[in-house]
Amino acid sequence: MTDLMTDPEVANTILTASAERRAERRRFIKLASGGVAVAGGLTLLAACGGGDSNPAPSPTPTPSPTPSASSIAAEVDVLNFALQLEYLEAQFYAYAATGAGLPANLLSGTGTQGAVTGGRRVTFTDPVVAAYAREIAADEVAHVTFLRSVLGSSAVAMPAINIDGSASGAFSTAARAAGLIGAGAAFDPYASDENFLLGAFIFEDVGVTAYKGASATLIYTAGYQEVTAGLLAAEAYHAGLIRTTLYQKGLATPSLRTSADAISNARDVLDGVQAPTATPTPTPTPSPTPTSTATGLPTGVDSRDLDQGITGTSTVSNIVPADANGIAFSRTVGQVLNIAFLNNAAVTSGGFFPAGVNGNLKTSAKSN
Repeated sequence: MTDLMTDPEVANTILTASAERRAERRRFIKLASGGVAVAGGLTLLAACGGGDSNPAPSPTPTPSPTPSASSIAAEVDVLNFALQLEYLEAQFYAYAATGAGLPANLLSGTGTQGAVTGGRRVTFTDPVVAAYAREIAADEVAHVTFLRSVLGSSAVAMPAINIDGSASGAFSTAARAAGLIGAGAAFDPYASDENFLLGAFIFEDVGVTAYKGASATLIYTAGYQEVTAGLLAAEAYHAGLIRTTLYQKGLATPSLRTSADAISNARDVLDGVQAPTATPTPTPTPSPTPTSTATGLPTGVDSRDLDQGITGTSTVSNIVPADANGIAFSRTVGQVLNIAFLNNAAVTSGGFFPAGVNGNLKTSAKSN
């Protein structure tokens, strides 16, 4: 596998940017730790009187859950699962922005190390989209580096990844599941600015919902929930950026909006995430579900779906895929793997991870 060396100037810019982001995170953690110490000192002063003859009683803190060996191991599993999503995103964006993938020192670890199939530099025509690609690439490289440093010797190796734009590649399989192309056709995310944005759209919302789902489970090891929250925020910025750009470009090219909406529908069919109906309704006689003849996957849309496209109303956009409370939804590990494997059955490989993933969280959910 090639390192980030195809374009030395651009590659150096991205690696420098990712290094700066890591330094900023370290400064933030140091400052945050200092803030906790100061807050603790103020609480102690208040408890001792602190010059107030009638201090208000301090609230009784909620006890933290007692960690066990199994609960800590489960948290490591979750972070390793997140690391593999970051491997996938980092490779896609790094190739699109520079023409080469992650450096070799960011690929090793426990489990079977794989190679990347596909990936090449996009010849961007819009300098704004090119700038976005370089920024996100730097963030994703930094995410991989950061998670590997957090996990240390427990970090899993990068599994085999398929980001190929040929007719047999994972992106084309995803596009067929969305009904964007027919049997034997190819969807190449590196062919144009617009294709790149649609390719990125496949990943970004999945990352946000995956981190939201993971955040509630990382409650034992100090700092893990903070790590996940920070990653969730960064991925949400990325997702909002991609959704906004597609929406804006969709003013001149409406097919961009309809294509993004079709990808959203396909994700719903793959993972089975649906909003509950408010009241029971009579069960209608089911109509045959249209399928992609190339993959056998359903291509329809359920009216109760949670995953949302970017098309709103004539006066309101739908940049944020939120519920009635303005809150993003969550996906389980199994549901995330349904989309990554491009399969709505319980399987252990396929799609963007043709040989599966490393670690203990490796099976998609049965959602068909």
